[in-house]
Amino acid sequence: MSDRIERSIEELYRDDPERADAVVFGRAAAPSRRGFLGGAGLAAMGAAVGGVIPFGSNMPNGLIPAAFAQGAPASAPPAAAPAAPAANKGPVYLNYPGKNGKLVVIGERPLVAETPEHLLDDDTTPIEKFYVRNNGQIPEAAKEPDKWKIAIDGEVNKKLELTLGEIKSKFKPQTRRMVLECGGNGRSFFSPPASGNQWTNGGAGCAEWTGVQLADVLKTAGIKPSGIYTAHYAADLHLSGDASKPTLSRGVRMPKAMDSDSMIVWAMNGQPLPNIHGGPVRLVYPGWAGSASQKWLTRITIRDKEHDGPGMTGTSYRLTINPMVPGTKADPKNFKILESMPVRSIITNPGNGSKLPAGTREVKLRGASWAGDFAVRRVDISTDFGMTWQPAKLEKAKNRYDWQRWTGAVKLPRDGYYEIWARAMDSRGLMQPHVAPNWNPSGYGGNPMHRVAVLIG
Repeated sequence: MSDRIERSIEELYRDDPERADAVVFGRAAAPSRRGFLGGAGLAAMGAAVGGVIPFGSNMPNGLIPAAFAQGAPASAPPAAAPAAPAANKGPVYLNYPGKNGKLVVIGERPLVAETPEHLLDDDTTPIEKFYVRNNGQIPEAAKEPDKWKIAIDGEVNKKLELTLGEIKSKFKPQTRRMVLECGGNGRSFFSPPASGNQWTNGGAGCAEWTGVQLADVLKTAGIKPSGIYTAHYAADLHLSGDASKPTLSRGVRMPKAMDSDSMIVWAMNGQPLPNIHGGPVRLVYPGWAGSASQKWLTRITIRDKEHDGPGMTGTSYRLTINPMVPGTKADPKNFKILESMPVRSIITNPGNGSKLPAGTREVKLRGASWAGDFAVRRVDISTDFGMTWQPAKLEKAKNRYDWQRWTGAVKLPRDGYYEIWARAMDSRGLMQPHVAPNWNPSGYGGNPMHRVAVLIG
């Protein structure tokens, strides 16, 4: 029988870990994976990943080595190739004006591209490295941005129609460095696979946003006591070409809309908001799923009930209330709206698949962490497959909703293959799990701890 892999490595490991080991690492696999790792199979695995595995005896049963499970950075080839060819053909990089050609395309219609973790190593994410998430057709760039109109209607005392120029002149501007994160970030970590774009950790970025408090504009319109929810509308055309269909129309509870960090923004990192990121004007609701931060904003309607536009019903941008059996049929009554995003940490340096010189005994680390509406309390790192952990140094955030950068250093006993793991805990005491938790059919909330492969020598 041929050893050619017909399924992805993840699928093969999920369905038959022992067979996966035999295919990927050779026939040295013993009848059980623990026996495989304890005998000649560990040497076979070491050969496949490019070096001995000093902490191999600690490797959890069924774990896919990070060298195979995640894409390696373009600047550093994988530590080693699998013994048999994988089913996927490798990443496709985004070729788009204003981007650096290194974002990975994970959807073409609509255009969706994520940022490899090693490119998120800046304190402020440069525009060319910022992820892209669209739901419809990208509209043409505004020729006269300050004449762009935004309406405020619904449960208000006074309907408004303001141009962007009027918003700039009538309200006090502010600049905040804040994380914007796609609601589906981490979706690819679920098993069985969830539907939608298969994000790893790259559906997030932290930019300097300039605009005005949404609350100031809403107060000018006067929110009636009956107004409890927002509904957002935009200029992007539905993929079908039907102008009568909103591409996406999400909303938030009024307390979030009135938060001082919820903004109408027109600049990103000190530059006019690029068209690809919603220019000339968009909403930013930091800490919540990015789909609520409507791009190409044209109207905000205040509603007297929870909004029910496209992206607000069924299992769309919703989490389960009670756990469901993975892969089974969903009960719509068992779902609630995704609001604050879960705690997450990523290692931004070294990148997955990095090769370091022989004799390297200390590796310095950098990373980022964030936790939706909450703060990050701590970040821990491990080099022995989670048997022991050490704290990283957590930097102070510039302002609320800024991500918290962290640094650390790990000592390594010898040359070989290592996995560096990172996990964060938020201010409530919630910590990243080993695997994506709370399976749901649309794949929200997938925040397992991040790990990268490093080969010494």
